[in-house]
Amino acid sequence: MQTINTFDQHAKRNAMLIMALCGVLWSLGGIFIKLISWSPLLIAGIRSIISALILGGYMAYKKVPIKICKYSIGAGLGLSGSCICFVIATKLTTAANAIVLQYAAPVFILIISAVFLKQKLLKRDIVVVAITMIGIVLFFFDQLSPGGLLGNIFGILAGITLAIMLVMTGLGGKDDSIRMTGILIAHCLTSVIGTPIGLLGTDGTTGIEILYIVILGVFQLGIPYVLFAIATRDCPPLAASLIAMLEPLLNPVWVAIFVGEMPGPIALAGAAVIIIAVTWWCVADTKKPAEETSQIDAETT
Repeated sequence: MQTINTFDQHAKRNAMLIMALCGVLWSLGGIFIKLISWSPLLIAGIRSIISALILGGYMAYKKVPIKICKYSIGAGLGLSGSCICFVIATKLTTAANAIVLQYAAPVFILIISAVFLKQKLLKRDIVVVAITMIGIVLFFFDQLSPGGLLGNIFGILAGITLAIMLVMTGLGGKDDSIRMTGILIAHCLTSVIGTPIGLLGTDGTTGIEILYIVILGVFQLGIPYVLFAIATRDCPPLAASLIAMLEPLLNPVWVAIFVGEMPGPIALAGAAVIIIAVTWWCVADTKKPAEETSQIDAETT
């Protein structure tokens, strides 16, 4: 019994590391979305076409079957909504605003879990989400503005739909086909919705913009979502959302390097809060005794 528990904890650690890599790659999104002059729907659509080809190829190589069920469909709808809303938000408002609002997802996960799934939450989960959200607000406090109201609304919608996706992949269990099918559905749906409509709102393009969209499709979305599908097999949805906050943490770093926009001291304080909170939660959750896990499972059934 002890051997099984050790294996599970080792798998969880590896999944968390993979999620961290996903967060780093996802963080490339803001700057390239800003650099492409296309309609946001076209950016989302073409990016998802490339990502769907990568994920579909991986599924074929690994012989992962497509499994249509309520969990894969729910995850697909949620992720598609998040992909579309985030690109629109990034175009309409600042990249910082879009990321902050999207990564309110942990709060929405808690609300969905408590209200709709009737799950009893640990005080530790509630505390770390609260601290993390405070850190995010601090990180971008001097960049948030009353302008771009519509963009901010789309940012909030991106956070809600991302939370739905994470919850549905968690409910799907450890079935790789459900998780990967959900992500594949999301990118196919985003492609079908975004590409034809986005073409109507785009006048033209340049060679460098084509390079940027390839980078977005391959390295910022395609490969990370293959890794995400693997990681979420052993990474709980709340943990996945928290670790993925490396994206809003690193995104302004790339902006500072390539655009010259530097975060202020309040933002740096927020970064420290986020890193400490996420690290503490991950370590505490990994070392959680088996007895505590059993008690929680018993209380939530």
